[in-house]
Amino acid sequence: MDILQQLAHGFGIALTMQNLGYCLLGSAIGTMVGVLPGISPVTTIAMLLPLTFQVPAVSALIMLSGIYYGAHHAGSTTAIMLNMPGEPSSVVVCMDGHPMAKQGRAGIALCVSAIGSFFAGCVGIIVITLFSPLLSEAGLLFGAPEYTALVAVALMTASVMSNGSALSTFGMAVLGLLLGTVGTDVGTGLERYTFGLPELAEGVDFVVVAVGLFAFAEVTQHINAPERRGALSVKFSELFPRLSDLKQAFPAIFRGTGIGAALGILPGTGPLVSAFVAYAVERQVAKDKSRFGKGAIEGVAAPESADNAAAMTHFIPMLGLGIPAGPAMAMMLGALMIQGIQPGPQLMANHADLFWGVVASMWIGNLMLLIFNLPMVGVWIKLLTTPYRFLYPGIILFCCIGVYSVRNSAFDVLMAAGFGLFGMVARQFNCSPAPLVLGLVLGPIFEENFRRSLTISKGDPMIFLEHPISAGLLALFAVFVVIAVLTGARTQKHKLAEESA
Repeated sequence: MDILQQLAHGFGIALTMQNLGYCLLGSAIGTMVGVLPGISPVTTIAMLLPLTFQVPAVSALIMLSGIYYGAHHAGSTTAIMLNMPGEPSSVVVCMDGHPMAKQGRAGIALCVSAIGSFFAGCVGIIVITLFSPLLSEAGLLFGAPEYTALVAVALMTASVMSNGSALSTFGMAVLGLLLGTVGTDVGTGLERYTFGLPELAEGVDFVVVAVGLFAFAEVTQHINAPERRGALSVKFSELFPRLSDLKQAFPAIFRGTGIGAALGILPGTGPLVSAFVAYAVERQVAKDKSRFGKGAIEGVAAPESADNAAAMTHFIPMLGLGIPAGPAMAMMLGALMIQGIQPGPQLMANHADLFWGVVASMWIGNLMLLIFNLPMVGVWIKLLTTPYRFLYPGIILFCCIGVYSVRNSAFDVLMAAGFGLFGMVARQFNCSPAPLVLGLVLGPIFEENFRRSLTISKGDPMIFLEHPISAGLLALFAVFVVIAVLTGARTQKHKLAEESA
């Protein structure tokens, strides 16, 4: 009953004209970037971060959330119509979505995708509503040793579950941790790794790194990519599936939603992993596996539902414990911290308006996305004809203005360009920049709690094993290390076998 009252209070906040406008703006921008291949929600959030400092925290988080789940909602449109995923997690939808479009069933694929996204989004919001308070209460049991171990587990999970090499992912996370130590040490007052540059005395700003690694690097990487053309067309009357289509799709939607909702809570898994797992499960349970890859409706329904459920439940560790489950969550966490709000167990008690306002806005945004993605599908397909040579210069200019406005520093713009160059090089070596952003956000939290733990124990590191929760988390950390080592050894063995064959 208390939750329903709090949710009603949240709707009162979300339905104000200002917050309704930001929800609409975020959902519309999210749908647009989800439709356009080459511009990810992470890039867009990084680009808009500086602007959010000028608006109330609840409005800012409502808009950024709308961009995030809106992009995941709309990413399947180009996957189905063009065989080009609008954002990475929609790549799985291409396998059966585009064959359906080529068979003249694009409208059915889009409708099933929208129904699955809407249902999964609603279930994800219910999970957030029910489990975030429980997680926050559990979080009150966490002290400095537990938070230290939790951050270590979050970084290790991101390394194990990522698509790239566990070693390179862990290396990028450690690099992010080291970047977090640049600047004035709050404990001693001494400058660390500033190399005599006064601009680094306050540390490396999170916005600078995020814009450089994602916005600058992504735009320059795609600037020479060929324009996408030749989208198939679909009429509104073709959007309605037959009863037999729905009977095939709904069990897949239920299974995909369950998988996405469960995996989305784990740091590092992300919607992409959830979508792949859901697709693999559908292939396993199908009576006729040969239909997959040729236009099976379950191959659209399950991964799309898993993608959106995971995108929603990704908010739980960020809002409940202050631990981001992915790079987009890390940016939202950074946006809140810059506004002086510390996400975590105390968020619901100290900032109930923000938490429940954002949760309520998700219901409204999810409904908006259903309208954006079905009746307006023709508008978004038309948007695909916009030449990227008109979009990219505007994005770069917008990013430069945004980075400069944070501290009125031209040095920050140059530093963002440097991180953009680093991001391009890192991608050439298959090193994802996402763990670096996670490390940068979590680094100060890790350092603060690590220091506090050792202060409490008077320098005795056994404090991490004496506390049952931190000991359990460190045991989980050790398990992930073993998994990473075994996975790396197996991959190396396969490579050697392929080379010798």
